[in-house]
Amino acid sequence: MTATASQDEQLWARCDGCASLLYRKRLRRNLDVCPECGAHARLSAPERLRQLVDPDTFTPLPDRPVVVDPIGFVDAVPYPHRLTAARVGTGLGEAVLCGTARIGGHPVALAVMDFRFLGGSLGCAVGELITLAAERALADGIPLVLVTASGGARMQEGALSLMQMATVSQAVAGLREAGLLTVSVVTDPTYGGVAASFATNTDVVLAETGARMGFAGPRVIRQVTGRALPEGFQTAEFLLRHGQVDMVVTRRALCGRLTALLAAAHSGRAAARRRGVPGQEPAPGAAAATPTAAAADGGDPWETVRAARHPGRPTTLDYLDTAFDGFVELHGDRLGRDCPAVVGGLARLDGRHVMVIGHQKGHTTGELVARNFGMASPAGHRKALRLMRLAARLGLPVVTLVDTPGADPGVGAEEQGQAAAIAENILALSVLPTPVVAVVTGEGGSGGALALAVADRVLMLERAVYSVISPEGCAAILWPDSSAAPQAARALRLTAPDLCRLGIADEVVAEPAGGTQADPAAAAELLRAAVLANLTPLLDVPPATLVRRRRQRFRRFGAARAGAVAGAR
Repeated sequence: MTATASQDEQLWARCDGCASLLYRKRLRRNLDVCPECGAHARLSAPERLRQLVDPDTFTPLPDRPVVVDPIGFVDAVPYPHRLTAARVGTGLGEAVLCGTARIGGHPVALAVMDFRFLGGSLGCAVGELITLAAERALADGIPLVLVTASGGARMQEGALSLMQMATVSQAVAGLREAGLLTVSVVTDPTYGGVAASFATNTDVVLAETGARMGFAGPRVIRQVTGRALPEGFQTAEFLLRHGQVDMVVTRRALCGRLTALLAAAHSGRAAARRRGVPGQEPAPGAAAATPTAAAADGGDPWETVRAARHPGRPTTLDYLDTAFDGFVELHGDRLGRDCPAVVGGLARLDGRHVMVIGHQKGHTTGELVARNFGMASPAGHRKALRLMRLAARLGLPVVTLVDTPGADPGVGAEEQGQAAAIAENILALSVLPTPVVAVVTGEGGSGGALALAVADRVLMLERAVYSVISPEGCAAILWPDSSAAPQAARALRLTAPDLCRLGIADEVVAEPAGGTQADPAAAAELLRAAVLANLTPLLDVPPATLVRRRRQRFRRFGAARAGAVAGAR
């Protein structure tokens, strides 16, 4: 917003987005968001703190003397003169305010940047202050929240400013190693060395509506490439589509989103402490029940395949809306893409915070096409991998919902490393030090399904299927006649009771009469109860024991096991 008078006399402001003349008191009540067009005005660091933290909880970190002008830089004006002018103009000692506070009742360490101070540039003093905030978070065992607004590294401090990217990143790495949540809130603008370090290497990256972020600014890119930039380039929405941020949040919703993330981190840390308490290791039966079928064998396998594919069956997002509470979706693989066929994020199950990841299909043709029929690209598997690892760091259990014909078989997926992406997920789940419960809710197709199903407990809905290949694919290769798909379905032993007998599934979850699509609410309640029953015994098992048992679980699917099953038929 553009001021029309001095700060004390200013009664009106003009919106930079739509040019509307706005009454400043009304604008302040709306958190400096234009009520006409929704444009988010830039905030100073003190204003940002007033909006984000609980009243009267912010305590600044003690000041530390910092050497200024480390390389004696002079351009049109000596660097110390620029610093003095910035301090007088903003009332701040540097381009960041750091301290501790509470957000939604949860303690945090904070570093809030201020673009008014030399463009929020990252210099030695700024790097030191943010590092001290991270070290305070580590010492107190609390999350770190960074609010970025910067043009990049401070040129007047030469390569020493460049080193701050590594200095702060090391401090963030220390918090990751300690299992403490780190969150960055990207505001407008965030560029250069800040974007290429602590703005994007935290556990979760939120972008405020209207924010822009990139390594190089638009003007530089145009000069170097000589090309026009696409519409909305480097905006928050652009970043979300390209997998760079977890979510785009309006200013009014920002405090609530942070509170939800902090609550999940607090819950996970408390659970991790419980699991880490030394004591007698639970007996093997305490967390690994004998595989059971909750429903009798039902009908022809080919009819079960058709039922598993029914477009009316609830999707992962449907279950997240009904069987779980408070879902906060996290987006992107941080490598340039956000696969719509995989959704994931934080949710609550019976009051307990969990990370839920699942394939997403859809009900209509348009939804199915938009979600690639639930077939994950490498970006989808990498997004899932990022969320699994985040859950492990925060001490949260993982619930996966599997419903896919298989991984994306396209040329683009192969070019992006589909096989390696699936392999990395399987490897990561094999050693993930947190409980994992997988539920096959519809189709469990090949390696695309296994990439989310290397778990401590594997459940299958009554009309779900799980197979190495589709019946059509199997028939075309081995008969060879795709019309033999029903025969192939019977031969593949892909129904839930079959998989229980093979020891691959642990339990068959009953469905309402007519299938999950006939009564989605009842289906959600049955799934919720089954997940809780299987997850709860795992919550107090030490991480090392979980991993060992998971490895033992999959080790038993060897030649001896296969031979025994074949002989029993």
